[in-house]
Amino acid sequence: KVDGFAISLFYEDGILKKGSTRGDGKTGEDVTENLKMIESIPLQLAAAQDFAKEKEVRAILSAFPRVAKAVSTIPRILEVRGEVYMAKKAFEAINREQIKKNLPSFANPRNIAAGSVRQLDPQIAAARNLDFLAYDLVTDLGQETHEEEHLIAKLFGFKTMELSARCRDTNAIVHFWKRVLDQREKLPLLIDGIVVQVNSGQLFERLGVAGKAPRGAVAFKFPAEEATTQVKDIFVQVGRTGVLTPVALLEPISVSGVTISRATLHNMDEIERMDVRAGDTVIIKRAGDVIPDIVKVLRNLRPKHSKKFHMPRSFCGQTVIRREGEVAHRIPYPEKCELVTREKFAHFVSKNAFDMQGLGPKIIDRLFDEGLVRDPADLFSLKEEDVKSLERFAEKSAENMIQAIRAKKKISFPRFMVALGIMHVGEETALDLANHFGTLEKLQDASLEKLIEIPQIGTVVARSVHQWFHDNQNQKFLEKLDRLGVAVQPFHGIKNTKLKGLAFVLTGSMETLSRDEAKTRIRERGGSISESVSKKIDYLVAGDNAGSKFDRAKKLGVKIITEKEFLSLIRPTD
Repeated sequence: KVDGFAISLFYEDGILKKGSTRGDGKTGEDVTENLKMIESIPLQLAAAQDFAKEKEVRAILSAFPRVAKAVSTIPRILEVRGEVYMAKKAFEAINREQIKKNLPSFANPRNIAAGSVRQLDPQIAAARNLDFLAYDLVTDLGQETHEEEHLIAKLFGFKTMELSARCRDTNAIVHFWKRVLDQREKLPLLIDGIVVQVNSGQLFERLGVAGKAPRGAVAFKFPAEEATTQVKDIFVQVGRTGVLTPVALLEPISVSGVTISRATLHNMDEIERMDVRAGDTVIIKRAGDVIPDIVKVLRNLRPKHSKKFHMPRSFCGQTVIRREGEVAHRIPYPEKCELVTREKFAHFVSKNAFDMQGLGPKIIDRLFDEGLVRDPADLFSLKEEDVKSLERFAEKSAENMIQAIRAKKKISFPRFMVALGIMHVGEETALDLANHFGTLEKLQDASLEKLIEIPQIGTVVARSVHQWFHDNQNQKFLEKLDRLGVAVQPFHGIKNTKLKGLAFVLTGSMETLSRDEAKTRIRERGGSISESVSKKIDYLVAGDNAGSKFDRAKKLGVKIITEKEFLSLIRPTD
């Protein structure tokens, strides 16, 4: 289980045409130019005849006939998924350069990998010595197992995880897990466990999905690594809703290859439960191998005259309050606090909201400090000349940033609701509101009673939404966005039920639509998608180079239609 950043690569006739981030699982971000800078991502697929003489390759082709057939020709369309990561040596080298330049060290390789892939300037990605591992073959080339997907990817020229094994039973899985754990520190890259996946593609699809996670694949994590360090100080930070969170400033220490210098203490109840104080020696671990957490205070090492931490009575010029029934302390008027405003900026441009690539906290702080922005709407009034005069902003990167911002002026209703940062409104609630009202205008005009009537929206959420839209400052903010050309698209939901109750499987490549576009058309009309063929399927849509799914559908008597017939089926009726 590589500690990296997931991407998808799209090839046409063997040439890399597009690379994207995973995004929200449906829509990602085009980062093609950055990915082209990663040496281990082939710009052109390898051809089977180029390496058929190699002993290892001959063995694979002989043992796996479906793999041999899949790589015998370059497919017209190929989608490969995998992980961009930074090797340990590259991470150490980049931090040595940071120290030489008197700049702060990077916290961990994954953040650098993710940040580099989403930068506006491809040369940054080129300078970071990133790497790539392929782990999933989306295109149907006749493969029937996950193992075959790895082999096909490898023969097309992709790096794959060499440390893998086909396990016959759970004992074999545990044995493999222990073997990898023993080798973990010697590996050239950071991992936090293994991924156990059902090998059969058909069985994997039959197992389905629970929430967002497939039942056929599970992470088998390693125990969280623990370390001992000292709490230098305890301070508070403020979030976008005005909640104050106590944070422990730690003596920096490396845990699982990552330098930890702070850990959240959550709230005052947690501080009092652990009785953690400045000067204490504590045991920390990375929860889930990601989030640093204090698990124990070594009180016998506590210095004399240590003092308990107390939540400040005032913050950002306001009296700190704790509402009845809440564990959190907060400031009553977060909109009047500059620190909160900056947090709101970061949330506004985040990937689940306006998704403005390259606009990280440092750039936002710089724009704020220079007086170029005072609220997120100001981003849409920025011009190239405003930005390129800033230190370290070349003309090209300034142009790219402004273009990236302007490209986001059209936004879906659910994403816009997330971007507003209304208390208690996350992605699911935003989708429920958009689905119920359809347009922003109708939501703005909704009474509190109308909001409470929505089945998925409780009284607390309804009040929060109603209060936000009836706040004078928020109304001015919405008017400002409108003046600057930000257009919130109406949300139509599923209105066309032409394909309601019908299940489809797609195989092969299409001339008119991409696989994702075809799936979208089916879902928009009330149909469902399956990745495996069974008697429950109503239609198999067969494009060019249809694989084993075509043969199975024929055997089971599933209706097989061509791309032309599919387009006729989804065409609007008069």
